[in-house]
Amino acid sequence: MKRTLLIVIAVLFAVSVAFAAGPKTYQVTGPVLELKDDLIVVQKGKDKWEIGRDAGTKVTGDLKVGSKVTIEYKMTATAVEVKDAKKKETKK
Repeated sequence: MKRTLLIVIAVLFAVSVAFAAGPKTYQVTGPVLELKDDLIVVQKGKDKWEIGRDAGTKVTGDLKVGSKVTIEYKMTATAVEVKDAKKKETKK
């Protein structure tokens, strides 16, 4: 009985973790080029990465232009526009 209960609890825990995972987390590392209340611009190689931020963004340390940072971020859709596929014309 106890063994069955433990198996059920383990399965429920695994399922809840799988559904709560959410989008994948990515990271970028480089020097800060520009800093605003809602934006951090980081140099990665030859590219400039603009990462948005808000009041909920956790910052550890003294964030300023020139600091080397590692930013963790997630890609989240802000809008989706669905376009219907064009129908193929049939030749007679």
